[in-house]
Amino acid sequence: MKKFKDLNCVLLVDDDIPTNFIHRKIVQTSNVEVDVTAITSAEEALDFLRSSGKYAGTSWESKPGIIFLDINMPGMSGWDFMTEYEKIDPAQKAKTKVIMLTTSFNPDDKEQALGHTDIVNFMHKPLTRELFAEIAGTYFEEYLS
Repeated sequence: MKKFKDLNCVLLVDDDIPTNFIHRKIVQTSNVEVDVTAITSAEEALDFLRSSGKYAGTSWESKPGIIFLDINMPGMSGWDFMTEYEKIDPAQKAKTKVIMLTTSFNPDDKEQALGHTDIVNFMHKPLTRELFAEIAGTYFEEYLS
């Protein structure tokens, strides 16, 4: 099992419960040692990141190294989430990589995502074990044992 520096947690933000379930299993069986938190709304994800709401009092130590973010969600969309995410203290999110993981094939969505300073990649669902391991290796330094 590989362990990566600054990758203690993966946050899945998708309103589709089966998609979160499948992506959680993919990450958990990917040969990368990491905790997975799956949240079904952008609002709750922001609470998680800010340690507010039902996450009040939780430590930022378990902050995500990777956030996989869906675009099309009811209420607050992935784009709305990113507007609020920009307001989080830069030091707090410095080592976090946001990846749009979506079913959208709209070229405008891809262009907007890749033009956003806090989004490092735009990918299509579903996530695979190989893709997750590649992402971890690309953005995080592996601990050598």
